[in-house]
Amino acid sequence: MNQVRHAQVAGYFYPSDPLKLKKEISLLLDISKPQKTYNKIFGIVAPHAGYAYSGKTAAYAYNLLKDKNFKTVVVISPSHSEYFSGVCVYKGDAYETPLGIIEVDKDKAEKLCVESRIIFRGIQGHGKEHALEVQLPFLQSVVKDFKIVPIVIGDQGKMFVDELANQLTKIYDDETLIVASSDLSHFHDTETADRLDSIVEKRINDFDYDNLQKDLDNHNCEACGGGPIVAMMKAASLLNIDRSEVLKRTDSGDVTGDKSEVVGYLSAVIYKN
Repeated sequence: MNQVRHAQVAGYFYPSDPLKLKKEISLLLDISKPQKTYNKIFGIVAPHAGYAYSGKTAAYAYNLLKDKNFKTVVVISPSHSEYFSGVCVYKGDAYETPLGIIEVDKDKAEKLCVESRIIFRGIQGHGKEHALEVQLPFLQSVVKDFKIVPIVIGDQGKMFVDELANQLTKIYDDETLIVASSDLSHFHDTETADRLDSIVEKRINDFDYDNLQKDLDNHNCEACGGGPIVAMMKAASLLNIDRSEVLKRTDSGDVTGDKSEVVGYLSAVIYKN
């Protein structure tokens, strides 16, 4: 493999030692059991803070993937440190975490970009982006023998989100999973955060991605990965999948005890009825 994107936030967002990482993820999965099961999962929403803060919330979604047969996982991330116009699908061979190398599904990565002028293969946004990377050790812990299509959205405007949703329908099959990486509101007191984040929760529970997009555009709520969430939900709708449910919603104050300035987290599942 000539071009491998190596782990950038191991030892910071999650343990760099493979044994410690496996142990932490196993513990998070053990204490975060969803109350329901979903047989036909299209995608999940998972937060992307350090595991100490959002790992338990993420584990509610990742627990649903155990014993599921996914050959390709499409991971859609916002770009936190680099703005660019468009949607960048990693052009390299693989991503690496302390748990090993995950090969890129080049066929689906290429197909995603066909006939699109704003979705392209490249490295923009992938260099130091944590929101995509932190999903991978969880995936490696619950899914076997899979490849990834790593996507970073440089501009979450409606045009880009809609284009990605349309293109996702071209690569989806029953052995494909989509992961939307997103945190919620940032640095409000817990009461304000709850008001803002409950809007995102309601839109997901109602499968109302159109109004979620409008709420985000109008600053009625906050989600740094709102574009990935909307793109995934719209793709599902185009494929006649219209069920979604929030599994868990928390904020960083639940861990730190500081309720004066929190970050919101949420996990959710999109599934076939």
